Parts: sequence; structure tokens; C-alpha cells
Amino acid sequence: MNGALREAGRFSIGGWTPPEFRVSRRRWLQTAAGALAVSTLGAYGEELIHQKPRRVGLIGAGWYGKSDLWRLNQVAPIEIVSICDPDRHYLEEAIQMAAQRQKSGNKPRGYTDYRQMLKERDLDIVLVGSPDHWHALHAIAAIEAGADVYLQKPTSADVIEGEAILAAARKHGRVVQVGTQRKSTPHLIDAKKRVVEAGLLGKVGHVDLCCYFHMRANGNPPVQPVPDYFDYDMWTGPAPLRPFDGMPHLRWWRTFMEYGNGIVGDMCVHLLDTVRWMLGLGWPKRISSVGGIYVQKEGKSNITDTQTAVFEYDGFNVVWQHRTWGLPTDPDYPWALFIHGEKGVLKASTMQADFIPWDKKAERIHFDCLYEREQYPEDLKEERIELNAAPATRRHMLDFLAAIDKRSRPVADIEDGHISSASCILANIAMELGRPLVYDPVKREVVGDAEATARLRRPYRAPWRHPEPETVASPAAVPKQT
Repeated sequence: MNGALREAGRFSIGGWTPPEFRVSRRRWLQTAAGALAVSTLGAYGEELIHQKPRRVGLIGAGWYGKSDLWRLNQVAPIEIVSICDPDRHYLEEAIQMAAQRQKSGNKPRGYTDYRQMLKERDLDIVLVGSPDHWHALHAIAAIEAGADVYLQKPTSADVIEGEAILAAARKHGRVVQVGTQRKSTPHLIDAKKRVVEAGLLGKVGHVDLCCYFHMRANGNPPVQPVPDYFDYDMWTGPAPLRPFDGMPHLRWWRTFMEYGNGIVGDMCVHLLDTVRWMLGLGWPKRISSVGGIYVQKEGKSNITDTQTAVFEYDGFNVVWQHRTWGLPTDPDYPWALFIHGEKGVLKASTMQADFIPWDKKAERIHFDCLYEREQYPEDLKEERIELNAAPATRRHMLDFLAAIDKRSRPVADIEDGHISSASCILANIAMELGRPLVYDPVKREVVGDAEATARLRRPYRAPWRHPEPETVASPAAVPKQT
């Protein structure tokens, strides 16, 4: 479960302890995992040591899918039963890593088709770490197979997909935690309590969100043969089948609107969700956006390199801006939120937070990111790990597990994840149409705008079928024709 337990010769990373090897309650509470669980979830954390291992499956064995799996593996007794990915190289690597990390030493079963994996109906939890265009079909299929789901953000690639996931979760009584782990980030939780809830901001009059990372892949690779170890047709699924111009992993797929919603869908969703959580906000009253490819015109990328979106709420607006070129406005906060109140401003990011009061005599408050290098030294050896995000993800997983046991809604419940994701999708639609939009989540339509309402559903490539909220009990996709 962590370094301390391994040194005691009783656990591997995330491994389950058989009854004959269980440590005492006092001994476990002294470990990093025990202390984390108890501090985060109180008495529930003490129960983890006595639980049977949960049977877990992973769909999408790329970077973040595996990262989520290893974080879960660090804080709870699990057995990784199955892994699915259409890239057989990724799949085999993940299977080997899982076998090394779980106490049983068992190799998970491997699949390239998620329907075959879920047909076994032997999973308690499914982690969905696939590209955005697959999130809805994978999540709904897992829910219908009887699993609780940890779903990476954004929840969906279009608005109605998100509505369908929400409807499926509610109909089947499954817990769905969305990977918007800022709600489980210790320094942001502290900032929310000590600044926002304490009233230090006064009346909030404006919120800025931004991302100035140079993260827009924009090359011109040639069309090439698909390697024999990669099922490109299955990877593409319901999306348009683009000419194959290299492996889509490691951000290449994110540079195309065919598979996601650009930087707004990727990065704004985190910060909008965080602000909504901090300020207690629901659906925006109205959404508008402008943007385009203004600077980086030389490559194949079709996502915007510059965009502004406005999410209107009673009394103030939440304004997003991204640029994938140039310098950040505030070098210390290149991907961040700024909550402006009459008494001061709260700056916050995944790395830190600062409250700056307008009264120069008042106290400034700085919040540092929590790292857990000593408690989890194995983090330091993990390729491409986000060390600043790992503690938050561990706490997010613990919250997910507690909700499963209580059959309650987790901190990043699918409904909140859907609101944040759909709002970002609507911003892109508003930009494309050149007009503001008002979304009615009850009628599932854009008020007075048939053209915008039609864009709430993306066209699906045959034979895949778009999920509908009213029919989520039916299979979301038909089998491939042979």
C-alpha cells in the first residue's frame, strides 16, 4: 500500500493483505496510507484494511489511465482483473506493470475490445481513461455491466452523451466519480475554507480562468500504414476515421476536434469545475465564446490556439481565456483561477494559492501544494507522473470508495462533472455559431435555437450508435460487423 508497509514485508504497492498477514489496527494507522485514509475519511479509512479486494478493470491503458490505476492501487486493497486497450503494446505493458504491483502477482486479462471485457460482468470498479470521444460509450457500458465508474474528464465529447451517462448512473444506481480532482486537492480545500467560506473576499464580482500552456500539438506528419499491433478502427470508434498519420497517443489526438473539445474541453473544465465548487454555482445562465487559430496556422491541428469564453452567473461572469503561444499574464499562475472580490483576490492553481487583500494592512495568505514523496517514494520512479496531482488523486479515490460503500454521491459526482464538461462544450458551439447560448438541462435543448440544439449530439460513425438519455438501458453500440 505504501513504502512503510512494504518495508514491513506485508504489502506490495496497493496490494491486499491476506488475513494471516494483516497488521494491527494501530500499526496500519501509523502508515502513510492509513493516516491518509483516516484524515480524509475518518472512521471509514480504518475500515479499508479489513475489506476484501475490489475487482478493478481499466479501459484505456495510456498515461493517465495507468496513473489513475496506480493511485487507486496505493490506497485500497484491489485486484486488477482486466485491462483493455486497442494498442497491444500499451496493453501488454500495463498488464506486466499490474502483475508486478499487485500482491497476488496475477496478470490481468487483456482485451482490445471493451465489450468483451465487460461481458464477463466480474468487475466492481471500472476506470475509464480512454480519449474523450470514447468516454460516454465506455462509461455507460460499464454502468450497465454493474460496475461503479471512475471517469476521466471531460465526461463526454458532446452534451447529450453527458446527459446519457448521468441518466444511466441514476437508473442503475451506480457511483460515478469524475476525475476533476481539484475538489480533493489539499491546498485548494484549505483555500476554499479559509478564504471563500470565511468571507475574506467579500462580494465576488468577477472570476478569471486561464491556461497559457504551449500544449497544442501542431505538426504535419505524413499519412502512413497502421502498425499491426494497433487496432486503429477500434481506437477511432464513433469518431470520424482520419487518415492515419502516426500513433495518436501523447496529446496528438487532443489537437483534433474530431476526438475532443480542444483546450477548453481539456483544461477549462478543471478550473470551471473548481470555481463552481468553491462558489456553489450550478449551470451558467448564458454562455458565449470567441476564438480561432490566430497564430499557429502551419500544422494540421484544428483546435483553437486562442479563445475566450464567458459563463454568465447572477451578479458576475466567469471568463476563460487560453493561448497556446506567447507568455502567461501572471508567470506564477499560467493555468489558474482568479476570484475577484471587493475585499481581495484569490489566485489558485494546482501548484499553489494566494489570497491578496485590497487592504495592505490585512494579512496575505499563501497555500502550498502538498507533495507526498516521503510517504510514497515509488511516485518518484513513475514515468510522467504529476507529483503535484498524485496526493489529490489518492484522496479522490478514497472519496470514491467511501461513496461506493455508502451508496452515496462522491465529491465529483457525474452530475457536477457533466455540468462543467457540457458548459465547456457549449462554449465551443457558441464560438462556432457566433452567438450566446442558453441551455435548458430539463428539456435538453438550447433555448430558442434549433441549430445549436442539433449540435448537442455529434454524428457517430457506423456501426456505433449515439447513446440517448431515454434509452440508456439498451446497448450503446452494436457489435462490429464481420
